[in-house]
This record gives sequence, structure tokens and C-alpha cells, in this order.
Amino acid sequence: MGHSNYNGALQQPIGSGFNATSTTTEVIKGIDLTGKIAIVTGGYAGIGLETTKILASAGATVIIPARDIEKAKKNLEGIPNIELEFMDLMNPNTIEDFTEKFLNSKRSLHLLINNAGIMWVPLRRNALGYESQLVTNYLSVFQLTAKLWPALKQANGARVVNVSSQGHQFANFDFDDPNFLNREYETLSAYGQSKTAVNLFTTELDNRSKTFNVRAYSLHPGSIAGTDLGREASIELFQKIGLCDKQGNFSPEVIASLKTIPQGAATTVWCATNPLLNTIGGVYCENSDIAQLSITAEVSDGVKPYSLDQTNAKRLWKLSEELIEITFHVN
Repeated sequence: MGHSNYNGALQQPIGSGFNATSTTTEVIKGIDLTGKIAIVTGGYAGIGLETTKILASAGATVIIPARDIEKAKKNLEGIPNIELEFMDLMNPNTIEDFTEKFLNSKRSLHLLINNAGIMWVPLRRNALGYESQLVTNYLSVFQLTAKLWPALKQANGARVVNVSSQGHQFANFDFDDPNFLNREYETLSAYGQSKTAVNLFTTELDNRSKTFNVRAYSLHPGSIAGTDLGREASIELFQKIGLCDKQGNFSPEVIASLKTIPQGAATTVWCATNPLLNTIGGVYCENSDIAQLSITAEVSDGVKPYSLDQTNAKRLWKLSEELIEITFHVN
């Protein structure tokens, strides 16, 4: 089944033939998903909606769990092979209800696309007191994957695709205070640690699940124009990371670097479907290929080794079980 990606052991591009400008239509070409079942969180807006469209067009049945059912119905109108269910990632009880209903259908799950995420939000907490970016971007991913494990295993050939971000480079995971109870809240640090958690979880999940023919991938979709991710962001936050000047004007270089939505969703679709990944997993991808390790101190292309650290990956798994009060046995 191959080696694990602990500490970035497998982080080398494999010559996929695609690049930053590749689109979902290009990466799905020649792939038939007839008879496959996919779940796409956030699959009714932004790159999630594009992912839903392209998987459905290739023949998959796509299930979209949504918090805003009316918005989802409107955005998904006319797309074939979809099912819509209610789920709120900030509410663990709704995740329980959604997964129980799916498991009761006795269907296998071939693709779990953990796409939904939030960024640039003020400090908010769920009913358990957990910080909202940690909950939405990571803890819900752990819970959803754990609860759907029997259906993933049953597929005998499944993939879990976790949408991470280059933003994991904003912060390592803070095991002492993940929920900002004893430190000042900083929204980009909270986002960074939530995406670092996604990468650590992906590495550990793949190492545990590959025996059962379930592989896991995390990815950076790119900076994308036309999504809802920055809807709560202030100009000051954009200035802080160098995206715009004091007048709020985005530089030509930034504008030129933005991907379209079909380009932004391409790496998700590539991770979910490309046969080059049949014998490799636990890797962080970008631009529809496996990414390089990034060993500089600055934010750059690639993945930081700390987000693939073996010790922290195992430590985070245990902490996640404690925070959510579940046991995720991969067996």
C-alpha cells in the first residue's frame, strides 16, 4: 500500500500534466463516476458548487449537506444526480443526524469531499465553547469522517479529500490553547491552525485507512475570485497579508494571480478522481499535483513540514476524540 507521508516523506510532484490554470473539465476528462456516491460539504456555493457540478456530470450521485437549504436549492437547480440534506457544521448533533441517515441507507461512500470552510471571521464559539474556525474547518471534518467510516470502508476504494489552504502557513497548531481561551484571538492565526489541523489529520487518516483501500488527501485550491470566503473580511485584514494598499486597491499582481472557480476546484476534483493517486495518499496537493515541501519562513507555495509532523498528527487525533467525545477506530 506504499509508505506514509509523515514529515512530508512523499511530498514531491508526480508530473500530473496539469498546472495552476487547469480546470475541472480538463482534470475530469475521461473519468466515469457512474454508480459512485459522493458527499460534498459546502457543495452549493463557490468551488464546492463547481465540484458538485463536475462530479455529477461524470455520473456520480452527489449528496450535499447544507445549512441554508433554500440557498442550496436555488444554486443547485437543474443539476442532475444530486440529493440535498440538512447539516450545520457548527452543531455536532446535526452531523450525527446526517450521518445516521446516510448509514441507514446502506450505501457505500466512494468520495467524501470536506470542502466547506470559513475565514476572516470574528471570535465566535459553538455551544461547546469551541472556536468557530476550528469547528467548521477541522473538528466537523474529523467527526463527519469518523461517523461515515463504515460507508467509506464498505466502498473498497474510497477517497477523503480535505480542502485545506496555503493559509496553514499562518500558524502551527496550538495544543495548549486551541480555542483561544487564554490568548488573544487573532483571526488569521485561528484560520491557520485549523488548516494545519486538516493537514495533520489527512496524513494520519491515510496512514490508518490505506489498509482498507481508503486514501486521504489535503489541498490548497489557490486564491480564487468570486467565492464567499472573504465576505466578513475588513480591508485591514487584506492589507495585513499584503493583498491591497492603504486605499484598499488590490495590486495588479494579486488580481493576475487569482484563479477562476473552475481552476480553483480543479485540485479537489483531481485528488478525488485521478488514477495517478491510486497508490499514494496522505499528501498535500496544489495546482492539480502533489506539492513540494516549503522550508522557508515566509508564506510560499508548498506545504510546511510542521503540518505533516508524525508526532503532532497522532497527538491531534487523540485530542480531537477528546474534544468531540467520540472514538474514531479505523478497523
